[in-house]
Amino acid sequence: MDILFLLIPLSAVLVLGIVAMFGWAVHGGQFDDLEREGQRLIAEDPEALDEGQASSEAAPQQSSRRPE
Repeated sequence: MDILFLLIPLSAVLVLGIVAMFGWAVHGGQFDDLEREGQRLIAEDPEALDEGQASSEAAPQQSSRRPE
């Protein structure tokens, strides 16, 4: 029963932290235009999306795990 004195405040702090992060994301504009980002990935040139990644000339790595 004594553990409730720890768990209840800890869970309240956790909930307040989650609500604060969600409010920060909403205020920062993370959820403003969800449709445009999905369409941008489809419409843009694939070469432009790969900037900063390994070159496409390199052979892809294959895992040593056998298929089941």
